[in-house]
This record gives sequence, structure tokens and C-alpha cells, in this order.
Amino acid sequence: MTPRPHTLVHVCAAVLAAGCLGAALWHGVAERGVALAFGVLVAVGELTRHHGPRRPRDGRQPGEGAPPGAGTQPRDGPRVRQAAPLAAAGSLAYALLGEAGGRPSHHGVAQVVVVVLAASLCGSVPHVGRGHGPTRDRLARRTLTVGFVAVCFQPLYGSGTFDDWGGPAYALLLLALLSLSALCDAVLAAALAHSRTGRPFPPALRDELRALPGIGAAVVATGAVMALGVAAVGLWALPLLSVPLLLAQLSYRRYAAVRATYRQTIASLARATEIAGCTPAGHARRVADLSRSVGRDLGLTEPDLVVLEYAALMHDIGQLSLVDPVPAGATAVLPAPEQRRIALLGGAVVRQTGVDPRVAGIVERQAEPHQEQPLAARIVRVVNAYDEKSRAGGPDGPLTALEELRLGTAGEYAPQVVESLARVLSRAGAREHADGYDDGGGRW
Repeated sequence: MTPRPHTLVHVCAAVLAAGCLGAALWHGVAERGVALAFGVLVAVGELTRHHGPRRPRDGRQPGEGAPPGAGTQPRDGPRVRQAAPLAAAGSLAYALLGEAGGRPSHHGVAQVVVVVLAASLCGSVPHVGRGHGPTRDRLARRTLTVGFVAVCFQPLYGSGTFDDWGGPAYALLLLALLSLSALCDAVLAAALAHSRTGRPFPPALRDELRALPGIGAAVVATGAVMALGVAAVGLWALPLLSVPLLLAQLSYRRYAAVRATYRQTIASLARATEIAGCTPAGHARRVADLSRSVGRDLGLTEPDLVVLEYAALMHDIGQLSLVDPVPAGATAVLPAPEQRRIALLGGAVVRQTGVDPRVAGIVERQAEPHQEQPLAARIVRVVNAYDEKSRAGGPDGPLTALEELRLGTAGEYAPQVVESLARVLSRAGAREHADGYDDGGGRW
């Protein structure tokens, strides 16, 4: 049996950590004061890291049961791609440290990995009691990334290769190494996402690369500046250079809070149909979760997945404008003209909320012939029909619903979306007894 990519990543990280620990115990710790200072910096960065809601081990989100095949994206906020930027910057700076206060340092690759990993674990202790302990994927990525940077830099620096490099050239070298490490981390993150969720690798990598600017660039720049600052003026540079990144982290938290509030507002609007008795409880959320999973399987980017989720949440809001409610809210069995009328009413309502106009467009076009629909509208239509039919079919409802959708691919439903839904449901069944997906909780 071929090991899955996430297992290989974990094994590689564990082997690297074990080897470095053995080497560090054998040779001892060099420059203990410097090691302690960087260890404290990494630990503080972990203490102040941002985390999402507690995620149960079965992959469900807090407060609700997820439908079969649903992903594990946070429901009350956007995914946090860089949860602990200060810890990441401090880890990279220690890996690139050649001098401290003008005196050459003698720590090697093994000590870098051990100090960073030990500090990361220590800083995560307070989070463990709240259910936000360190995740294996995130620790594995940080271990491998920091080890990669240290292997590229420490042996060459120790051999005197960089002795003749001037100030600007040396700074550019550090930035180049850190940029390369960021690319490697993006590849690792995409591979883990592909292994955990079955999402195609190219769009997963594209999303990771899109996340590199912004806070990712700040981490790379701060790591390089920290290494240069400590080399020039000593350890006093660490607290001074940490302030800008802490402020950036605070700003990002506020932005994430605004995004979370925006998403919660849309979810509350979507529940209006349930409160009014137009649709069954949880229908909108089930359609949204499963639509996201299908969208990931079909290669949609993260911004497109957000729009798809919003449209799926609000796809039934047009039923609020009906004089006579649809029995059980099952719009999939209505005549095509009535489905289009409800969809247009829903699009008109969505446009009044100030949501992204693309959301309203998807809601309006969900009842059109699938040949004329954008991909997001095709997904919403198929998943909505599946949820309605499976709920009405009793114990064998899911299988019957999927078979009906396949029979309807000649006219009503897009064949590639139906097959994607089947793949998502199949993977969900295969992972029924596995741990929930660890989305990383942040870069490095």
C-alpha cells in the first residue's frame, strides 16, 4: 500500500526532528543565551497565534453536524493561513543567523531544528487546554521548512563561503533563501491539502501561492531583518524588530474578525427561510458545506469558493417572496419556469443585501439549463437537488438521490458536477473513521 503524501511529510519531519535531537544531545548546545532568546521569541509567537474555532476530530464544525463529504473550512471566519507570524519569522531568523553582536555563532542545523520545535511545542501548551493544540501538519511544515533553510545556510556560512559577500549582496542572499523556503512551504501545504481532502493539486498550490504576499511577505522580510539586526547589534534587536510584525498580526486579526462577522451575517440571512418554515432546518448549511467540497474537487480557487458558499447559503431566499410556500421547500421537483421565477426573486433579494454581485448572479442562474450556467450555479443546483432528494428518500435516500442525478445529466444537471459529487461522497465514506482534516492553522 502506497503511503499518502501527508504520511510521508509527517515521517520526514519526524525523522529530521529525531536526528537533530540526537545530534544536539551528543554535541551539546552552543551559545545558550542566543538559543534561549530565539526560543523565547518563537514561544511568544506561538502564545499569541491566532486560531479558528475548535474543530472536532470527526471533521464537523462547532455547533452543527456536517453533511457527508463536507469540508472542514471554518464556518465563522476565513481560513487563517499565517496563524503565528512572529514565531515563523523568529524561526527563520535563527536558521539564518551567522553572527550575534559581531561574534560568529557556532550553532548548526540540528540545534536550529531542536530549538524551534521545542519552543513551538512550549508556546502551544496554553492552547492545548482550549482544544487548539499544535497540529501535526503545521508542525511538520515548520520543521521541514526551517530545516531546509538551515541546511542551505549554516554549512556554507560555517565554511566561510559568505565571508566575501558585501552588505547588500548578503541581505539579498538571505531574502532569496527565505523566498525559496516560502515556495517550498507552499508546495508542502498544497500537497497536504491534496492528500487530506482530495482537492486537485494545481488549484491548491495556486491558492497557497496567492497567500504568499501580504503577511507571508512580512514574515520573510522580518526574518531576514532579524538575522541582520542581531548580527549587527546583538539580541536587543529581537524585541525591537518584533513590534511591527505584532502590529501587523493585530491588524490581520481585526480583518479576520470583520470577515467572520460578514460571513455570520450572511448565514443569519440564509436562516430566514428556515425560521419562516420555507425550508427544513440546516438545509442551507448542508448545501453550502457540500458545495464547497465539490468546488474544491473541481479546482475552484479560494476566492471563488467563498462566493460559492455565500450563494449556496442564500440559494433558497427567493422562497420568502412566495405567497404559497413550496411543500418542504423542495424546489428541485417544481416545473422549470417556477424554479427560474424563484431563482430570480432570490437574486433580487440578494442584490439588496450588499453582498458581492457575483453571489446574486449565481442565485439567479441556478435554475437555468446547465449548458448555460456558470460552474458555481451548476454546483448549487446539483447539491441542492441531492440534499432534497436524499432527505426525502429515507434510509436509502443518498444512494437513490445520486442515481436520480445521474439519470438527469442528459438535461437538468451538469455531468461533471454530478460525478464530482459522487467522488466527494465516496471519499467521505472512506474517511468515515479517519481523523478530521488538519488544514494547517497557519503557515510554517
